Amino acid sequence: MTDATAASTANVVDVRSLVPAQRHAKIFQLVNELAPGASFILVNDHDPKPLYYQLEAEYPKQFSWTYRERGPEVWRVEIGKLAQTA
Repeated sequence: MTDATAASTANVVDVRSLVPAQRHAKIFQLVNELAPGASFILVNDHDPKPLYYQLEAEYPKQFSWTYRERGPEVWRVEIGKLAQTA
């Protein structure tokens, strides 16, 4: 599967309509629910880089983070749960 195919089949979660205080809680809920190897596209109105650091603190080396679009008005990041290794 190519990156383009993976991105097109991932769930898209647009948090721009949520108040800022609810965004991280929603995103952490989604990350917790991800099956290994699954991902979703986060759509936000600013660079969610601080979220990356929070996820890395909570789930070190357990997720992927790939920018699909980098503003200036919309950011899209594919967040995935890494498949567990044997």
